[in-house]
Amino acid sequence: MTEGDRARRAAEDSLEDYAFRYVPRSFRRWSTLAVGGTALGSIAFLADFSIGASIGLEHGTANAVLGILLASVTIFLVGLPISIYAARYNLDIDLIARGSGFGYQGSVITTLIFAGFTCIFFALEGAIMAQALHVGIGLPLPVGYLVSTVVVIPIVVLGMRALERLQFWTTPLWLVLALLPLVWVVLVDGEIVAAFLTFDGAHGGAIDVGAVVACAAVCFALTPQLAEQLDYIRFMPPRSAGNRRRWWAALLLAGPGWVIFSGAKQVLGVFLAVYVLARVDPTLGDRAAEPVVQFLGIYQELMPDWLAVTLALALIVVAQVKINVTNGYSGSLACLNACTRLTRRYPGRTVFVVLNLSVACALMMLDVFALMYFVLSLYANVVMAWLVTVAVDIAVNKCLLRISPLRPEHRRGMLHDWNPVGLVSVGVATVLSLLTFAGVFGEVLRPFAVGVAIVVAAVVTPLTAVLTRGRWYLRRSWDGITLPMVDEQGSPSAVRLRCHVTGYTFERPDMLASAEPGPFGETQHISSLALTLDGSDRYVLPPEGQLRTAGPPWPLGLEDMDGGPVAPSRSPSKT
Repeated sequence: MTEGDRARRAAEDSLEDYAFRYVPRSFRRWSTLAVGGTALGSIAFLADFSIGASIGLEHGTANAVLGILLASVTIFLVGLPISIYAARYNLDIDLIARGSGFGYQGSVITTLIFAGFTCIFFALEGAIMAQALHVGIGLPLPVGYLVSTVVVIPIVVLGMRALERLQFWTTPLWLVLALLPLVWVVLVDGEIVAAFLTFDGAHGGAIDVGAVVACAAVCFALTPQLAEQLDYIRFMPPRSAGNRRRWWAALLLAGPGWVIFSGAKQVLGVFLAVYVLARVDPTLGDRAAEPVVQFLGIYQELMPDWLAVTLALALIVVAQVKINVTNGYSGSLACLNACTRLTRRYPGRTVFVVLNLSVACALMMLDVFALMYFVLSLYANVVMAWLVTVAVDIAVNKCLLRISPLRPEHRRGMLHDWNPVGLVSVGVATVLSLLTFAGVFGEVLRPFAVGVAIVVAAVVTPLTAVLTRGRWYLRRSWDGITLPMVDEQGSPSAVRLRCHVTGYTFERPDMLASAEPGPFGETQHISSLALTLDGSDRYVLPPEGQLRTAGPPWPLGLEDMDGGPVAPSRSPSKT
């Protein structure tokens, strides 16, 4: 199979994925409401309830709620600049990271961190579904793990259109099943509310800074959910005068605002744990953190057992399918992206759907749910080092210091393979935070390990950029095409150019001039996708100042894949 054949196959297979490139305007036909609603539909996961319950049982209500609040505010601030860039430039977290301190190959490291998150959380959510099937219909847990894995595969394989429909139609059902019983209990059972407010936990009681930070550390492990939100947010339509308010509302709520809903669910998880201990069985212990125990207990107070079991099972199955199709979708994109860049081969996303879900199923079999508190506390150190680095590069290095290019660059040939800014920041922040987590610097500092990751990444990212004077961000500042990158409203241009390797057309932000001239010496264009799969490097532009002078433009009147007009190539006026 030739390079052109591989690139064409990738283009045809990835029409709904866009794992390697900018999402073109021609595909972004959903409204801001549809995109925002789909993104919010993916946060129906029940691990929030388990996480809130776990930290509440350990440290008490007051410390847990303050820890959740601390984590939520921090995650919102970290997610805001990244979400704006994803929606404005229609890129996922990997493409943003490439031009925000990591380089073309360096961002593979962050992509694998994210892929690990999707596997861990797929396993946690799948375990919750298996627990529900075990309680509801007596299905053995190992069989339940397999069922919860296999059931999402068809939807994940179908891609964004299937996910959008699933999230849209199931969100109202989830809201009714989850919230109505909780509202009823809060309104009619004042004693439970009082018990919740005064709950001390195993080691709780008075408010303690160390306990608050320890609670927040577990919650920080949820931060990569932001990257899953971006897999939807990148499909936002162009911002215009007519949709500006709706655009910003959808972005804020479905981007960084997901943590508002997540934090509320964590607090409800503490409430539900207190409820089942007080009203169902005070000897439940850690099982009070299992969502099936929580919701079954509250339903059984309101209705007959058979109906309670049916509704609790329906709620958990719907919630787990909603989130795990997102985990499977995002994880497969991340792994496919990393593999394709490293090998220059395109094996197809279905391969990585199966691989990711197999890893997640193995984690379920190893009972990762029982180790949730430890695993999430450990993983949060790496997660925050990564995402704080990206956020600080955007907010400080790009917007404040102007060391990093303001517009995120993701195309091969325009970027250096490795950028020390992100790599040094993540490396130093991760090592120091993990050493703190392991107690190397003393038990007093141990609860503050994630804080070390955040502070170190926030300081080292701009410091490294200043010391390197930003020289590792761009290999080239001009892509060899004179057509503007944005339209008159500042949105990415919809003008299409033909890729001479695949024969297909792609929108302007996805295109570069090819280093290989045409038969008459004219400039040819190449897509970022074809460059990703090019193992010969013959199409990659040389360093700045060495671009070949172009000849005549492409002939007019060519048609693109979708039947739209293709802009003629322009001969560069400078080298």
